[in-house]
Amino acid sequence: MKKVLLTHSYFLRFDPKQWKQQQPYPPLATLYAAAALRREGYAVELADTMFAESPQEIAAKMDSWHPDVLVIYDDGFNYLTKMCLTNMREAAFEMCALARRKGCRVMVCSSDSSDHAEKYLDHGADFIVTGEGEITLSELMRQLKEGNDNPESVNGLVFRKNGATVRTQKRDVLRDLDSLAVPAWDLVDLKEYRSRWMKSTGYFSLNISTTRGCPFHCNWCAKPIYGNRYHAHSPQYVIQELKLLVDQLGTKHIWMTDDIFGLKPGWVKEFAGLVTRENLKFRFKIQSRVDLLLQENTIADLARAGCETVWVGAESGSQKILDAMDKGTKVEQIYEATRLLKKHGIKPAFFLQFGYPGETKEDIEATLSMVSELMPDDIGVSVSYPLPGTKFYETVAQQLQEKGKANWTDSDELAVMFQSTFPAPFYKELQRYIHKRFRMRQGMESLKRLAASPARISRSDLKRIAAISFHLPGRIIHERRMKSFEKQDER
Repeated sequence: MKKVLLTHSYFLRFDPKQWKQQQPYPPLATLYAAAALRREGYAVELADTMFAESPQEIAAKMDSWHPDVLVIYDDGFNYLTKMCLTNMREAAFEMCALARRKGCRVMVCSSDSSDHAEKYLDHGADFIVTGEGEITLSELMRQLKEGNDNPESVNGLVFRKNGATVRTQKRDVLRDLDSLAVPAWDLVDLKEYRSRWMKSTGYFSLNISTTRGCPFHCNWCAKPIYGNRYHAHSPQYVIQELKLLVDQLGTKHIWMTDDIFGLKPGWVKEFAGLVTRENLKFRFKIQSRVDLLLQENTIADLARAGCETVWVGAESGSQKILDAMDKGTKVEQIYEATRLLKKHGIKPAFFLQFGYPGETKEDIEATLSMVSELMPDDIGVSVSYPLPGTKFYETVAQQLQEKGKANWTDSDELAVMFQSTFPAPFYKELQRYIHKRFRMRQGMESLKRLAASPARISRSDLKRIAAISFHLPGRIIHERRMKSFEKQDER
């Protein structure tokens, strides 16, 4: 038990929307796991499936390297893996079976396997690592190396013993994140990632995590890996990793993958001071909450550190829907946070969610009006998606069972899998419509800037102006289709 091959089950090709965008991030959690095993003295390799055409492609790596263990360790920092898409689940099953045929032990750590451990065991996995995985994986490997094939003393495992499923005690989340080894970035073919980013955007972005977990209780948000706890790396640890990414790996743009960035009091101010002192030059995007962005000094520190974009879970322009979601925020806070971000030169971006039970046409209109009034720099539009372990899931579980569908195949399926106000196809048309409408409004805003000050117009403004005519036909088509579904519902 000396050689470990790590992989993950996210295949960019199996997610058409993301494949089209070509903005892939390396599997960060997988790299943390690789670093943890390497620290334990194991020989570690990575079979990165991000650009693979088939799960069978890992066979070549297994044949050439002959690992003792295959670890399918998904990137729990990436929202795409948290969605538990069935395309990726099937790929994981195929890799489990392949590894077993080649005589490897198989371990899986992911949101989906934590929720559906029995399915993964049925398809060839020997062990499911539930929750936060680095310590559990290291302890499991140690037990197997010592000849213990039934490691019931290792917390955070699901496996089978004499045909019966064994679930060991839940593992507590790690509090001292700085004790973790720096992710094994040397295992990744960054040239491939860089090439795709440069072609699609003109810049290269990498990902980093400064925290784990989220203490808030939105009733649709699943947290099977890091839970409702919140722990942070020290600013000093983060700065050292940023030096690696910026100075050695050559990126000038960073995605901070945290569910909530900089929640710990004083953290952002200290971080901004270190960025300035170390003369680190990079731009970054984060995720936050509007109620946390009402402190102007915090936004000023974000700007000082190089923050370019803040994505917030605006979700809805209807207070009724925000309250139903247990979001804990107010519509007026969305307005004020947006104003403060723009004041300090930071681009606000909104996650929007439609189709939540009880949402009416008036609620949808309130959201559309909010977006038109505030004009964020970007939007992400989805429909409510029930995941195991949430209050929302429990509310609609019976409907999911009746429909026989509980997961999307890919991130753009946008299927409404429960009883909604309008027919399910309406929401996909709504998603298309709001994007077209938003891009057109962006173009019109750019056109106004061009008229007011031609000499100061940016390249992005020119692109948005040119795109107006492209988006207009789609907006009309999707709006008509939406109205036709509304009429069907009325009948």
